[in-house]
Amino acid sequence: AVIIPGLVVGGGPVRVLVRAVGPGLVPFGVNGVLARPTMTLFSGQSPMVSNSSWEAGGLAGDMAAAAAAVGAFPLAAGSPDCAMLVRLQPGIYTVQVGGADGGTGQALVEIYLLD
Repeated sequence: AVIIPGLVVGGGPVRVLVRAVGPGLVPFGVNGVLARPTMTLFSGQSPMVSNSSWEAGGLAGDMAAAAAAVGAFPLAAGSPDCAMLVRLQPGIYTVQVGGADGGTGQALVEIYLLD
């Protein structure tokens, strides 16, 4: 009931947009979506940052602008889909996506390079 994609950053530091989309898939005809995704970014075994709503932290405008810049579909206002903008140093990372309160369902994890 957990999705764990990974990524490797080489060279210099990079800024990435990471999204875990459940409810945002419904307009595309996906049934049985993960109703309330939660997402945590790890460096090795150390959690770096967590998110349970793409609008949390007052960065909704930045998240929407980053999504538009990479051609990602917009997330609906008020949706519990997750997103984070992070600057990563060279290294190995994983993103752990699950359901709030143990929920399960279909989800899409996206990782976009911004710079």
